[in-house]
Order: sequence, then structure tokens, then C-alpha cells
Amino acid sequence: MIKITVLYPRAAGTWFDFDYYLEKHMPLSIARLGSAMERITVERVTSPGEPYPEPGFHAVCSFVCASRDKFEAAFLPHMAELQGDAPHYTNSQQIVLLNEIEIDFAGLEAQA
Repeated sequence: MIKITVLYPRAAGTWFDFDYYLEKHMPLSIARLGSAMERITVERVTSPGEPYPEPGFHAVCSFVCASRDKFEAAFLPHMAELQGDAPHYTNSQQIVLLNEIEIDFAGLEAQA
């Protein structure tokens, strides 16, 4: 099982339009990739407040898939379309991580 994590760094001068991302981009992503994914999550990074520093990211999006091959078979045909939509919701330079899931613990209640 793999997880593709897309990080949207927060830096001076960057912006992120959550309304567009949630209402337009993610429905497009789900329509193109959803059938190949086990799970897709979007996280809004919020400020923890004083005395902690401002967070380093606007958002985190994750795609969990059975394998890298399955992810690439779903993503690569739509890569240009999905990446081309980015200027509509951010000017932040994405960081993409490909992770192999070693432990996926959902909690005791989820196992029952």
C-alpha cells in the first residue's frame, strides 16, 4: 500500500483558495482518480496559536492506493489536466511525497 502526499508550503507571498480546491479541484481529482484509490483525504492546516510558530503549510492532500503501478496508471493519463488546474487554487510550489505505508492503525473501535 502506498500513500502519495501533496504538501502546499506556506511562505511569504503564497496563497491557497480552499473554496476552489474543495469545490472544483478535488471533485475533478476524485472523478479522474477515485476508482483507483483506497482513500483520499484533504487537510486544512490551521494555526496552533501562541506560543507556537505559524504552520509551514496551507494544506495537505493524500491519496492511498494499493500500489505505485495502480496509482500511476490512474494519474499519468490525467497529470497535465490536474497539474494545470493548480494556478486556480494556489501559487505555492507543491511538494510530493511517495510513501510506503508500514502501519495503518485505525483504532480499536474500527477493528471491531
